[in-house]
Amino acid sequence: MVTLEHLDQSVTIHEGELTSYKVKGYEFMHQKGEPGWGNTDTEMFPVIGPTAGAEYRVQVPKGNAVLDQHGHLRELPYVLEVQEKQRAVYTKEYKAGTLVSNSKYPKRSRAPKLIWPFSFRFEKKFHLGNEGLKITFAVSGERDMPYMLGYHPAFRLRSPDARVVGGGKSTSLAEVMAAGDRALEIPETEDLVLEDEKSIGVSTRGFGNFMLWSPTSNMICVEPVTFYPYAVEQTALHEGFRYLDQPEATFEVSLIPNIKS
Repeated sequence: MVTLEHLDQSVTIHEGELTSYKVKGYEFMHQKGEPGWGNTDTEMFPVIGPTAGAEYRVQVPKGNAVLDQHGHLRELPYVLEVQEKQRAVYTKEYKAGTLVSNSKYPKRSRAPKLIWPFSFRFEKKFHLGNEGLKITFAVSGERDMPYMLGYHPAFRLRSPDARVVGGGKSTSLAEVMAAGDRALEIPETEDLVLEDEKSIGVSTRGFGNFMLWSPTSNMICVEPVTFYPYAVEQTALHEGFRYLDQPEATFEVSLIPNIKS
């Protein structure tokens, strides 16, 4: 367990997962064991969205890609590289063609093993500063590797009137829940504000889009994504790929709380 502290803020990270973000004692993050989702955050990589309808196959320029929903990065363990008072850095590495056991098999998936034909390194860096918590992702690996990236944080809700504001509209929790497991798309947007009992901004760089998901009224996921996967059929998921055309691609997510004393 890693704890970051700065001013009146505290962050807890467990094996690379953001499990708590408190400001003046106010918890913004959904907690494991509460109704809804079983996590607090995760990453979606190198694909976003379901793959079962395509028999877990994703079209790539070379080799075979067998991936479950949201990719296989979440099946790999994080390694803690740096731990300081305000900063922590975690990494994951994958070698092309390595078989990875699928934790969803057999209860929630028909794919026992996952495989990806490209090597990559994935870095997740936390920095707690004056304005809030910045999370930076860095993807490096084989040139022209196809990929999508999504960040999947879950926020605790207190008010039935909670709303997400941004992308030219104000979206109610009821609208998000009505979208179901497909999630609600907020396209071409870099910044959203979750308005609840206390508000928090989610400001991003590099993703370009959001999707919103909530299975229950006590939490909501505000997810920056490079691609909204339900824009295409599962057999055409490859249409949403970006390609690694530089040594490293970086993405930022800043959680900016608005708490008045």
